[in-house]
Amino acid sequence: MYSSFVRPYHTALNALGLIILIFGLLMLFPLTVSFSLDDGATMAYDQAIVLTLLSGALLWLWTRGQRRDLRVHDGFLLVASTWVVLPVFGALPLLGYLPHLSFVDAYFEAVSGLTASGGTILNGLDDLPISINLWRTFMHWIGGMGVIVLVVAILPLLGIGGRQLFKAEVPTPMKESSLTPRIAETAKGLWVTYILLTVSCGFSLWFAGLEPWDAVIHAFSVAGLGGFSSKDASLGHFHNVNVEIVAMVFALASALNFATHYLALSRRSLMPYFRDPEIPFFFGVLLASTAMLTVYLMEVNAHADFPTTLRYVSFHVVSLSTSLGLATYDYTLWPMFAQIWVLFLGSFIACSGSAGGGIKMMRAIILYKQVSREIIRSLHPTAVRPVLMGRQPLSEGILHAVLGFSFMYMVSIVSLTLMLSASGLDLVTAFSGVVACLNNTGPGLDSVGPASNYQSLNDFQTAVLAFTMILGRLEIFTLLVVLTPAFWRR
Repeated sequence: MYSSFVRPYHTALNALGLIILIFGLLMLFPLTVSFSLDDGATMAYDQAIVLTLLSGALLWLWTRGQRRDLRVHDGFLLVASTWVVLPVFGALPLLGYLPHLSFVDAYFEAVSGLTASGGTILNGLDDLPISINLWRTFMHWIGGMGVIVLVVAILPLLGIGGRQLFKAEVPTPMKESSLTPRIAETAKGLWVTYILLTVSCGFSLWFAGLEPWDAVIHAFSVAGLGGFSSKDASLGHFHNVNVEIVAMVFALASALNFATHYLALSRRSLMPYFRDPEIPFFFGVLLASTAMLTVYLMEVNAHADFPTTLRYVSFHVVSLSTSLGLATYDYTLWPMFAQIWVLFLGSFIACSGSAGGGIKMMRAIILYKQVSREIIRSLHPTAVRPVLMGRQPLSEGILHAVLGFSFMYMVSIVSLTLMLSASGLDLVTAFSGVVACLNNTGPGLDSVGPASNYQSLNDFQTAVLAFTMILGRLEIFTLLVVLTPAFWRR
């Protein structure tokens, strides 16, 4: 009976085994660093790599006789199971080096890493081995573009198709068209772009004043829009305005559609940026928010002078809106309006096809245009006014999908906030924690603000927020589809 239940899912499980194997091989990077620096964490990686490779190999061998091309169901199941299962193995080095850490806390940290959220439960980051901090931010880098997009370039070579997997993982509008004729070429092109951006960020941070390893660690964090740091005080530890400017520039680049970057690089032209309909709204909202909050905080004397106010406002507007989550100042000392505004920006600023979280700028633009159309229809019932994205009219199906996603986004925030409130958290901490985790931003407000972390939460609250991060990373429906009874009916 067990075998007959599992057999329909052998293809997805076989691919999951391969993904776990690849993930285990990626651990060789921090292991090599740990061994070279003799930082005391080598044994933790030895154990983690053996367990990960063994688990992946056993799962792959058990299911290899049932391989076929991935169907829609397989794609959804593989994406959801990958983001739920990989953090288990990502937590192993942390558990191996920090034996006092509970499994729930280690799992939360790994989920936060792979979903590129950046909320942490660890203190004493300054004293951790370089390889442990490197592994934490390397998980950001792996998850920033998506583990699935990485392996989709490899799975076809192993006889497993990847198109359904790619469609289940990658957010709109990239679902609607491929940049290159073959899905593997598309994934490779996006990753080449991602690697170039990361290398450029690392060298820029080094030239700006960071030590080499700090530059590497924070390059992974910034390029993946994750938010983990090697310092308890985050980027504020360095008190370096040049480092902050570099982080802002590359956070903005990572929050743009990587398809646009890829097209610009491949065509040696800036025209793809001018043709991207999200970019004017992206920079317009950021500039307007920075100007408004700077004026507002000057009026309430939040900082000593204009340059200081502009410095803190511009960095945190960019960091939180792009879902990077690094901090240089405890912005919970600002008036509540400013705190809520920067937290709210993380809900929609990042562009589709980027490393960022939230509902994405594309959906926000569509919602805005849909509301505008309904207002005009109320005044002129017979008017024909299609919703345009660029010069292309959007179908009613897309409009309904965006409305459905937005509804579930709000339902998720309300229901998860109520769940955390019922468990004993105060409303501000519960609400901001859910919003920060659903948007994969990292720090929230009050007890989970930038001056503290998520360590004060109990296991239930930590588990709920780990689920919230996965829900946000998979843009809600990919995970909810797998949780519906209809998905499991044959």
